[in-house]
Amino acid sequence: METITVFFIVEIIGTVAFACSGAMVAIKKNLDLLGIIVLGVTTAVGGGMIRDILIGIHPPALFTNPVYVMAAFVAVLCLFLIIKCRRITIEALSSLWYERVMNILDAVGLGAFTVVGIDTAITAGFGEYNFLMIFLGVITGVGGGVLRDIMAGETPAVLRRHVYACASLAGAVSYMLLQKVLESEWDLILSASLVVVIRVLARHYKWNLPRAL
Repeated sequence: METITVFFIVEIIGTVAFACSGAMVAIKKNLDLLGIIVLGVTTAVGGGMIRDILIGIHPPALFTNPVYVMAAFVAVLCLFLIIKCRRITIEALSSLWYERVMNILDAVGLGAFTVVGIDTAITAGFGEYNFLMIFLGVITGVGGGVLRDIMAGETPAVLRRHVYACASLAGAVSYMLLQKVLESEWDLILSASLVVVIRVLARHYKWNLPRAL
């Protein structure tokens, strides 16, 4: 029961973080309330939907257990009301503050959903396929952000931002290894935290993979 509780908390944290990051992008793009909700919810549950389709969970969990959609919806509405009531401008959303908030939200969501993706794969009976577990962890982590950026008309962050997918990959490999040697929920917490730390450090020190030009 304890593991299930911790797992659920991690999922909710990731859902809220990604929902807010999607909503922030939509607000910066000056979309209306419906657009903000759609982009926020898609960011929160998109990666999990892709994962479920890949491993044959039909219909995806977002339809059979809508608690995550509702959590994302409430988070987006709260963020919308806060920004609306405080009259935050588009210029403020282009500031260094906005970039820092987005980075933290993305980092937390990425870490949470990376380990959730692997745990879902194990629960579905794919625990003996290491490459599949890592792939599902990464796709769960980055999938929602990719959908968000495509819908917002931007190059997906996974292809350009400071070691974004690499952070998810490191967390996925860490969780795959730690869950074989650690008891309780520490493997999940440590691996998710590793992703967050890598993302925060990557932004602070401007770590990037090499480019051709």
